[in-house]
Amino acid sequence: MSQKLLKEAFISNLNGTSLLEISIGLTLAPLCIACRGLLLILYNLRNGRPLRSRKYHLLLDFTVLVAPFVLGCTILSPVLPLLPITIGAFCAGLFYKIYNRRNHYIRTPFKKIIHDFLKTSLEPDYIPSITVFRVYVNVLTAINILAVDFPQYPRRYAKTETYGTGAMDFGVGAFIFGNALVCPEVRQKTGVVQSKFSCLARQSLSVWPLVFLGLGRLISVKAVEYHEHFSEYGVHWNFFFTLAIVRMTASLLLTLFPTNKSWIVAMILAVFYQLILDITHLKMFVLYGSDGKDTRVGFLNANREGVFSLYGYLAIYMASVQVGLYLLKKRTLVKDWIEVICFFLLTVFILFIFLHMSQVYVEPVSRRMANLSFCIWIVAQCLTFLICFLVTDLILVFTKLLVNGSRVPCCWNFTQPPNTNTKHDSEPTSIKRERKSLSICIINAIDKNQLVFFLLANVTTGIVNMTIDTIHSNTSFTLFVLHLYMFTNCLIMYILHTQNILLKCW
Repeated sequence: MSQKLLKEAFISNLNGTSLLEISIGLTLAPLCIACRGLLLILYNLRNGRPLRSRKYHLLLDFTVLVAPFVLGCTILSPVLPLLPITIGAFCAGLFYKIYNRRNHYIRTPFKKIIHDFLKTSLEPDYIPSITVFRVYVNVLTAINILAVDFPQYPRRYAKTETYGTGAMDFGVGAFIFGNALVCPEVRQKTGVVQSKFSCLARQSLSVWPLVFLGLGRLISVKAVEYHEHFSEYGVHWNFFFTLAIVRMTASLLLTLFPTNKSWIVAMILAVFYQLILDITHLKMFVLYGSDGKDTRVGFLNANREGVFSLYGYLAIYMASVQVGLYLLKKRTLVKDWIEVICFFLLTVFILFIFLHMSQVYVEPVSRRMANLSFCIWIVAQCLTFLICFLVTDLILVFTKLLVNGSRVPCCWNFTQPPNTNTKHDSEPTSIKRERKSLSICIINAIDKNQLVFFLLANVTTGIVNMTIDTIHSNTSFTLFVLHLYMFTNCLIMYILHTQNILLKCW
């Protein structure tokens, strides 16, 4: 068997893992964010100033925010549940140390601290959880697309063949969800009169790079005979085409229907598509082709998974638009965000009940078809992920209250400290410079050039696969390659960010 066929067989006919294991794995991200924040606050408490060295910031960010996921999807995957427990215990120890050594609220009862915390005013125009969510989806995608080609990566985490839930299945849906959270229709300011067609025009302008990237990937993959898994999207289709068409179609739908009713559109799309799958021969066509023997003759046969899964991805996108609109409502107090978390928790609970019913009485989760169960699962799992980040942000805000002058990148800052009536509208120049320097972190760096990072990860993955026999790599070599690959990608984004370079041509 050729190397190409061997690699294709290596990532084919897989059935995924449990929803519980995916949920456990995703808790690592908010815990790592909390760990990094608490370490920076403790450093500030001990040294009387924040960590200013960009070199040490980069090393800290990579060690705490990226490396645990490389280990978690390779050598530590057999003991995955122990990872969040260990990091959580370490965070609890850091918080205990900070609380005992705090230089603010020194003799104040805990109940009074909580009271002031709930009345703390936060930046109304910046929601760090959205940024962190989108960046982590990108980072986890980058890790998994290369790690899946190594034998140390558990096969249950890879994309499933027909039915099931794999970690990489979640990544595809979460990428769509994260894009919709910040789409033009969501970000347009309340009270600003803006034509719906202007959002459509902006979206049409922003998707053409995705079309060209899709064409570039198609040509390059065919030219070098790179290994492919046809049941993912088809022979000629790829995720860049899916993302471009979903974004354009969603913008068109949002010119026809009220934006604040996008959840209804999402529900209709998902249910209607599932009905079509069940009452027609569409399901058999998507799975087995027009002749029932998995033919790939003709454009529609060749790309049936990519074409028909658009309905499911469009439903996920529209649902995320509704989530984005709700998140971006103006809120200033901590207690307002606690209400948001409670509302999301209730929504997630209801969605997981629907997911169970859908899997039992309708059909199991299928990324290949992007069916109703897949749509419900992605929305529920993404909301759970967002809740974890929101809780983490509030924990860091509470901890920052205990230490004067503490600052953490990608975390809410106070616009009005508790027990004061003066807003911080004008800060000293030195503090502004300090805040600017603290914005240099891996999260902000990747966020500034997200599409570039995604493209870079795809290109470097291809280079590694063409130069290394990944399937027969030993453990130490695999870990070295994966860490070097991720560090190189992060370093390039970090350098671009420090030089204030935005690689965007649309």
